[in-house]
Amino acid sequence: QVQLVESGGGLVQAGGSLRVSCAASGSIFSIHNMGWYRQASGKQREVVAIITSGGSTNYADSVKGRFTISRDNAKNTVYLQMNSLKPEDTAVYYCNAAVAPTGNSAYISYWGQGTQVTVSS
Repeated sequence: QVQLVESGGGLVQAGGSLRVSCAASGSIFSIHNMGWYRQASGKQREVVAIITSGGSTNYADSVKGRFTISRDNAKNTVYLQMNSLKPEDTAVYYCNAAVAPTGNSAYISYWGQGTQVTVSS
């Protein structure tokens, strides 16, 4: 089994910064894409940022220029640095990883439990 554990959420004032982390552990042979998604109260989950195993990144238009996704492949960890936070960034942030448990298996999508980010105005 594979576990994704997020950390680093919290409460911050508008204009502030936070960094959230997500560490994958368990039966891992390789990890392809890793990403961050968020779900605000009463809304659907949406993608925030994706990073491939080679380091290519994609961002939602709403966070471009403010958020930076990165990963440490040696630690199986993905980070999301969030700057210039806005109240509309308030949501539960979930990490996702496409993991191959063995060299013969397909990639399987795993989710973390989520971490709350609240931005006060």
